[in-house]
Amino acid sequence: MASDSENDINTSLGFLIAKPLANKKLSKKTLKLVRKAAESKCLKRGVKDVVKSIRRGHKGLCVIAGNISPIDVITHVPILCEEADIPYIYVSSKEELATAGATKRPTCCVLVMTKPAKGELEKEVQEKLQSEYEQVAADVRLLASSLY
Repeated sequence: MASDSENDINTSLGFLIAKPLANKKLSKKTLKLVRKAAESKCLKRGVKDVVKSIRRGHKGLCVIAGNISPIDVITHVPILCEEADIPYIYVSSKEELATAGATKRPTCCVLVMTKPAKGELEKEVQEKLQSEYEQVAADVRLLASSLY
């Protein structure tokens, strides 16, 4: 079993690669978008589903937890996102990400899509989700461009 100091080291190593890390305000907006996407079935949860969706050409916003241990689980996801021109952002906690995504298990990453994989949404729900998505994606791109 790992000691507390080992857990602190693992957590801090995860935050070393977590760039761009959302500030409190952007994190709140992002998790709110994740919650609404989960309600309207426009969300892919977990590394395997996210990678599969990106490779199939689905577009959206990738939200990655910053406190993942071991970090090798998610280190390839930002590269895939950059190749597919998908904005991505890190949030501080996998537990908060899971709560927003309507799951009980901690989640490493989610992909917020603008359209559901199957079926259609009502027009007003689709427009509201699209406008919130565009606002958060613009903030994420602005934060990412200020880092590089």
